[in-house]
Amino acid sequence: MANFVFPKICNLSILALAVYLYLFDVTVAAPVDNSKETKKNIIFLISDGMGAASVQLARSFRQVRDDLPYNDLLELDNYLIGTFRTKSNSSYVTDSAAAGTALATGFKSYNKAINVDPEGKPVGSIGEALKLQGYAIGIVVTTKVTDATPSVWAAHAIDRSSEPLIAEQLLGDHPLGRIPDLILGGGRAQFVPATEEGGARKDSRNLIEEVQTNGTWSYVGDRESFDQLQGGDNVTLPLLGLFADKDFPYRIDREDSEYPSLVEETQVALKALSKATEDSEKGFFLLVEASRPDHAGHGNDAPSIAREVLEFDDVVTEVLKFVEESETETIVIATADHETGGLAVFGRSPKDYQAILNATHSSEFLVNAIDEFEQKDNDDEFRKFIQQTVIEQGLGLTNYTQEEVDILVNGARNEDQNLQVAIGNLTNSRSEVSWGSTDHTAVDVDIYSYSNSPILFQKILNTKDGLLGTHENTDFSVFIKSITGIDLEEVTDKIQNVTLA
Repeated sequence: MANFVFPKICNLSILALAVYLYLFDVTVAAPVDNSKETKKNIIFLISDGMGAASVQLARSFRQVRDDLPYNDLLELDNYLIGTFRTKSNSSYVTDSAAAGTALATGFKSYNKAINVDPEGKPVGSIGEALKLQGYAIGIVVTTKVTDATPSVWAAHAIDRSSEPLIAEQLLGDHPLGRIPDLILGGGRAQFVPATEEGGARKDSRNLIEEVQTNGTWSYVGDRESFDQLQGGDNVTLPLLGLFADKDFPYRIDREDSEYPSLVEETQVALKALSKATEDSEKGFFLLVEASRPDHAGHGNDAPSIAREVLEFDDVVTEVLKFVEESETETIVIATADHETGGLAVFGRSPKDYQAILNATHSSEFLVNAIDEFEQKDNDDEFRKFIQQTVIEQGLGLTNYTQEEVDILVNGARNEDQNLQVAIGNLTNSRSEVSWGSTDHTAVDVDIYSYSNSPILFQKILNTKDGLLGTHENTDFSVFIKSITGIDLEEVTDKIQNVTLA
């Protein structure tokens, strides 16, 4: 990974100064602040379900994998400035919809809410407000683009499950017209009727064909057409890219010849949005989500979450490179919407990470392989399949017991058994990794940030309107308002007739 020496030194110096000023109540002359009027880019990076333990696991895993010293850090580690508290209006344990709504609108709402308040009334989002100001808007994910985190920047729904409706709003069926200028991810099924292969819509609309026919969006739908974007140099906006019917495969399972990486998607977005705004008085807002750490947490899958967090860290490196080369004031903020799984890491030595390193597939992939195996009733053949294909090849384990084979064989035949977790536990037990849950948790999540603008960076290192220290996740919108002057109440007034269900 690239080593950004100047940003790291700058971060540490400014952070030390901020702490000094806070502790000793020193008043200094502030630099001239015209940050609301100056052109700027805002890059918001979310790693869904990533907690501090997920970062630690990925860091140690990478040290072992790449034979790095014990004090080698992830790129993320150099930019830690605070934490978000994540409770929703309805629970101390949030879901991604309520967490995303809090970040995007400044409202604490109920779990499953997409940009509506606790009474179910629509509230304006940062994405919509910035669009009204003239910003270009980009959304890049490895899950369905109609999922909770991507949708909160441009859509509204009483319940996050209304994904066909969210798909329509993303494409422009919205009181303010089209909000996003670029959408890259999965979730093609929500744009295509169930009567067609891979489709899930209950109506007869094929939204992809519609936008291609009326020319309102350019579209790419596979690796070949993605490559033709030439890293963002050959993009016609607005651009819709859907590369999977549902989620992208995990990084550990993904075939690079079939799917773009999150880094590649981000590169295209950064280049395309930069070119689109080079002659504009406004910059762009880009949301990039590493979507699948959350799913790995739900499945208690240590090999997958380690690699997903490392892919997110690669995105951070790529974004920082862009920021350092950009002549436009740019601020980067990275965080998670919540933690998933209650991960705890007890590995004491490099050998404890060997089982995570040896795995070649996710437990999700292996469950699907078991489901497709046609000789489950043949006990000898099924046991052989579990031993050779699942445990030895998939998990990379040779020191397993027949009792562990029995657990997987019986689990595959018992619908009440969480087979994904059972498979993951073979690796967890050998890696000194423990999970407290298969659900989200209430723990705080870390905030990371960097800017090439001293004024913007000074503003974020503020405990009141900035994000230094511990904050409610709703404070993100307060900070964005402070640097852009957006009016979320104005947006709220304009969207009251949006369809919510």
